[in-house]
Amino acid sequence: MNRIFTMLSAAAVSMPLAAHAHTPPQGAERLGTVEFRVSCAAQPEFNRAVALLHSFWFQPADQAFRAIAAKEPSCGMAWWGVAMVMLGNPLAGAPTAQGLKAGLDVVEKAKAAGAKTERERDYIAAIEKFYRDGDTLPHRQRALAYEQAMERLAAKYPGDSEAKIFYALALNITFDPGDKSYRNQLKAAGILDRVFKAQPQHPGVAHYLIHSYDFPPIAAKGLDAAQRYAKIAPDSPHALHMPSHIFTRVGYWRASIESNSASAIAAMKEYAAKPSSAPLSNAYHAYDYMAYGHLQLAQDKAAEALIGKILAVKKIEFSHTIGAVAAPYAIAAIPTRYVLEREQWAEAAKLEIPAVDLPWKDWPQTAAIVAFGRGLGAARSKDFAAAEKARAELTQYKAALTQMKQAYWANQVEIQAEIVEAWTKFASGKTDEGLAQMRVAAEWEDKTEKHPVTPGPIIPARELLGDMLMQAGKHSDALAAYEHSMTVEPNRFRGLAGAARAAELAGQKRKAKDYYRRLLKLAEKGDGDRPILKTARAFVGAN
Repeated sequence: MNRIFTMLSAAAVSMPLAAHAHTPPQGAERLGTVEFRVSCAAQPEFNRAVALLHSFWFQPADQAFRAIAAKEPSCGMAWWGVAMVMLGNPLAGAPTAQGLKAGLDVVEKAKAAGAKTERERDYIAAIEKFYRDGDTLPHRQRALAYEQAMERLAAKYPGDSEAKIFYALALNITFDPGDKSYRNQLKAAGILDRVFKAQPQHPGVAHYLIHSYDFPPIAAKGLDAAQRYAKIAPDSPHALHMPSHIFTRVGYWRASIESNSASAIAAMKEYAAKPSSAPLSNAYHAYDYMAYGHLQLAQDKAAEALIGKILAVKKIEFSHTIGAVAAPYAIAAIPTRYVLEREQWAEAAKLEIPAVDLPWKDWPQTAAIVAFGRGLGAARSKDFAAAEKARAELTQYKAALTQMKQAYWANQVEIQAEIVEAWTKFASGKTDEGLAQMRVAAEWEDKTEKHPVTPGPIIPARELLGDMLMQAGKHSDALAAYEHSMTVEPNRFRGLAGAARAAELAGQKRKAKDYYRRLLKLAEKGDGDRPILKTARAFVGAN
């Protein structure tokens, strides 16, 4: 079992939470310190706009850059800033066709406005790589072209720390989800660590370090940045949320919940002042991570309450930026997680797209979440016709994502379809076929990485393999599957519960007792009535 997982047994549930507490701003904004020298006269305003950009606070950043452009029409870098904002969260995937066209139009404005230095022209030329030929070149090819342009820019201007920071971000944009050496991420982290020593209050450095380490084997390396970022830029909703990426990876659920609660409060305060999709996306993204954390602590009523919050707004208008997927993802994921984590398979079989007026067709991966939950619930409830219907829906969503050149999401949806089909076979009596297909799905998921928009898979494939092995009476194999899953998704309620039960039935009483004790500690402040907790208390009491 890996080092991260081992250290969780004592610390995960009791980590101090003060590091990311948020106090409403009094007076001056607290966004961190950025110094991005440009030839434009509005230097302080430009620094503020870039600080907003580094914390993915897109709406005020867009307003700030456009205000500079209006005040100083010859400041081409102001339009560079708008083009950067229009990427949204560049780690979230490809922009839509509308977003690419709009972004290229802004790049043309930057070129037309002019840039007084070669360095500034290089910045504009670099972001143009991301937007140019969006109708013919795949997203990854354009992203790699941008990364290479930023690498050249950083080398050409070695004294420009912002070039280094944006190059590190580009390395994170173009990482290979199948590369388990984490070459890009560690290279980015190395660059950022050096800048952080010189600029400890830089919001972008802390932010992108968290993203660089947002992977199970290296997540512990990101704890320092996670504990510092919210204090660097406490007025940014996204800065308040970001520490939870690391807290989630290492199973610090209480810390994650508090981090996201602060983020959601700040985002909804912004939304109340001026309703728009941007703050709502930040809030819903935080709610998704909060719900995930609550469900691991068996705080089921708290998780259920979040369903009401995300369904409160019935119509949401979204711009077609990359980050717009966060709200639809949360709206689909939270109700699905709620039934699957609690193993309410009959309820899962009844899942439908939430009654929120959204262009779901623009994000097939979000509608697929619901189809996956419904299909898995139907298969495990032995409603094979409904399971097959859901699997067919997933196949259609995969085709749509392939057509949209969203290869990552197409693969994720195909894994979901494989899982539904595996459980359908297994539940219908084709035990060996179901197990074989479930192993394929688990191995495939092992080779990919989770997306930044989500705290984790809707339900880990290895856990589902463990469930299937348990039902097949292969208790030792099931234990191995649950333990394997926990090396990637540590301190999960279902992982610990499955491992405890499997160990008990495999005759490994000492290990079973250890897992049951950890499960009870995890759920000590739970508000649900999960049957496994009664089993755990009885076993620990008798042994």
